Amino acid sequence: MAASSFWIHQIRLVGPFSPIHLLSIFTLVMLPLAVWRAHTHCVIDHRRIMILLFTGALVVAGLFTPVPGRIMHRVIFGA
Repeated sequence: MAASSFWIHQIRLVGPFSPIHLLSIFTLVMLPLAVWRAHTHCVIDHRRIMILLFTGALVVAGLFTPVPGRIMHRVIFGA
């Protein structure tokens, strides 16, 4: 899912990219790290990374959902 976001270009702030792409990069880097930390039995680090990923997915992505020009903005505000 994170990799597929690089083909979404509705919000363009820096060339074809937006801040949501930073979340995608963060996810693509941290998820393998979290799996590796679990594999090496570093449960505390694994837990911390997974909480960061979960929070980022809910909060950061959620903040970009109702941005003007997107479908959810029209659904929520009817504009």
